[in-house]
Amino acid sequence: MTSFVACALSGTLRSGARMCSASSLRLVGLGSSATRNFTARGRWSSRVTGLRHVPPGSAGGVASGRVRKGVFVATGAAVLLGAAVAGVSHFQRAEMATRVSGVDMEQGDIAERCKSFMSPPVTDIEVLQRKSGDVSARMEMLIMETQAEFCKALEEVDGGTFRVDRWNREEGGGGISCVMQDGKVFEKAGVNVSVVSGYLTEEAARQMRSRGKNLKGKDGKLPFIAMGVSSVIHPKNPHIPTVHFNYRYFEIEEEDGSKQWWFGGGTDLTPVYINEEDAVHFHSVLREACDKHHPRFYPAFKKWCDQYFYVRHRGETRGIGGIFFDDLDSPNQEEVFRFVRSCAKTVVPCYVPIVRKHLNDTFTQEEKDWQQIRRGRQFNLVYDRGVKFGLATPGSRIESILMSLPLTARWEYMHEPAPGTKEAEMLEVLRSPKEWI
Repeated sequence: MTSFVACALSGTLRSGARMCSASSLRLVGLGSSATRNFTARGRWSSRVTGLRHVPPGSAGGVASGRVRKGVFVATGAAVLLGAAVAGVSHFQRAEMATRVSGVDMEQGDIAERCKSFMSPPVTDIEVLQRKSGDVSARMEMLIMETQAEFCKALEEVDGGTFRVDRWNREEGGGGISCVMQDGKVFEKAGVNVSVVSGYLTEEAARQMRSRGKNLKGKDGKLPFIAMGVSSVIHPKNPHIPTVHFNYRYFEIEEEDGSKQWWFGGGTDLTPVYINEEDAVHFHSVLREACDKHHPRFYPAFKKWCDQYFYVRHRGETRGIGGIFFDDLDSPNQEEVFRFVRSCAKTVVPCYVPIVRKHLNDTFTQEEKDWQQIRRGRQFNLVYDRGVKFGLATPGSRIESILMSLPLTARWEYMHEPAPGTKEAEMLEVLRSPKEWI
């Protein structure tokens, strides 16, 4: 079981509670309502009115009203096609890609769509076809598509190839880990999909109840299914930032046959040096996706992201943030799924143009050393509840959980950059997160 599954199991974030207690955020107006050669390659909470951010152990809330329709679509192919347009900047191309409209990414025969994946999906294709209307099947197709789009876009940039590693979990389900190491551009790039099922452990059930979830199992057992896509990219060049994204779905069946479900995820950027144009581009793409569903999603989830990815013992954030959310289960499954799909479709256009922009940037050994020091500011191993929970979960796959770690890092004793340097500028932003747009 990979870290995104563990995160779904592990609980609402500490920082989420802090955010809620500090601001009592309320957002009103949400709408109601396998193998390589296989590929063709060529909560928030419960149902009440008034959307709000809910701390662990609290009852939930979400809203009624109107939601702007439309799906934010930008595939890797669209970005790469845009890259061929002469005289257009990287970020203009990305904007062109994000404005593809009226395209339903769920159209087409499931078996045909699967041919573009890095590997056959975890669930048998015939089962996905039979359950094609279920959110669990649609989510599995979405995470497989997200993995394939991102991997192919990175391969196009790097010239290397992802190793595709299928794995099975004895307790139920499995996953596909795609990893590229020692490429021309990327030191380590990992994009992992997991689809696992079974019964919640007592510890997992206890944590969920502590978040206000009223779970009643049959004979003490709670069947669950959890799935998601998770990625961390570590470039060689210190002027190309690291990126992380994670989108997941969790479903539990209770004693009476009813189901509780929720979504979570987000995307965030970790640069080594501040480039304001990059930051504005990254956050603008995320905001556009959020705004298609609710105008206050971006500011709320941007703040949540800043507070979650906070390295307390250093007094600084991991990077310049992005968006983060957890426990989304309202106003209804379809609306939340569409929002998550919009977010997942940003991973190529929010990041790949930044990579291309800096491909030929030169750097010094001192700048490389600073990159290694920044990598040593480990958030994942110290604070990430998904990683910690995954390491303690029976049947977890350690290689997938630790996929997020870089190949190399550096820990210098009492390191502090000189005042007035680019490194000191970076630290100032990390210690005082700012609004980029």
